Amino acid sequence: MTRYLIAGAAGMLGRDLQDALSDRDVTAVDRSELDITDLAAVQKAVTGHDVIINAAAYTAVDAAEENEAAAYAVNAIGPRNLAIAAAASGAKLVQISTDYVFDGTGSTPYPEDTAIDPLNAYGRTKAAGEQFVLTENPAGSYIVRTAWLYGAHGPNFGRTMLTLAAGRDTVSVVADQFGQPTWTVDLARQIVAMLDADAPAGIYHGTNAGQTNWFGFARAVFANAGLDPDRVLPTDGRTFVRPAPRPSYSVLGHDAWSAAGLAPMRPWTEALEDAATHGAFTPS
Repeated sequence: MTRYLIAGAAGMLGRDLQDALSDRDVTAVDRSELDITDLAAVQKAVTGHDVIINAAAYTAVDAAEENEAAAYAVNAIGPRNLAIAAAASGAKLVQISTDYVFDGTGSTPYPEDTAIDPLNAYGRTKAAGEQFVLTENPAGSYIVRTAWLYGAHGPNFGRTMLTLAAGRDTVSVVADQFGQPTWTVDLARQIVAMLDADAPAGIYHGTNAGQTNWFGFARAVFANAGLDPDRVLPTDGRTFVRPAPRPSYSVLGHDAWSAAGLAPMRPWTEALEDAATHGAFTPS
C-alpha cells in the first residue's frame, strides 16, 4: 500500500489534500510536527513513505521582502531537504510552487518550460526551491505551480470580498493584474490524479483553466453570492501600493497535463460556482 506524507497539512491546500486522500494511508504533519528546514527531522519523517507532498510554504509575500532569509529557509531549504530525503528513500516528491517564479510581463500563458525570472523575494525563494528539487531528485519529483488559490480552510479573496460587501456599498478591486483563480479542492484532486496515473516527473501548472483579473474574480464572487456585481468597481495596482511588486500577468499554460495523458483542470468559472455552493466564501 502506498504511504503518503503531507507537509504543511494544516493549510488550505493541505486540508483539501487530506480529504482527497482520505481513503489512503496518509501521515499529515504541520510545521509544529515537522520543521522542514531541519534535514535530520525530514529524513526521519520521510522514512517509510512512498510519496511526499510539500504544501508547506512561507506565503507572506510582502513580509518576505523584509524577511527573505526566513522565507528562503522554508521555501528553498525545506524543499531541498525533502528532495534529498526522497531521493535517498526512493520516494516521489510533489513540490507546490507558484506563478511568482515568472516576472509577469508576458501576454500569453506561460508554458511549463519558460525560463523563470522572479520579481520579488517570495518568487526568488520559491524559484530556488524548484531548482533544489530538480537538482536533488530530478527523476522522482513533480513541481506543481499554482496561483490565486482559495479554499474553505483559510482566509481567501472571495471571503474577503463578501466580508467587505456586508459593510459597504461598493468595493474597488484592481483590474490590471491577470491570473487564474484556483480552488484548492480541484488542485488537490489533480495532484492525486497525477500520482495515480504515474505521470512523468517534471513541471506541471496546477491552475484552473481560463483567465480573469481580480476585478472579474470579485464580480464572479458577488454574482455567485446573489449580490449585484456592479457594486465592484475597477481600479489599478497603483491604488494599492505594497512592499512586494506583483506580476501583472500570471496566466499559466497547461500543456504538460495533455502530454501526460491527463485532462487539465476545469475552467475557473465552473470551479468557483462549485466552491461557492460548498461554502468556500462564506464569511466566518
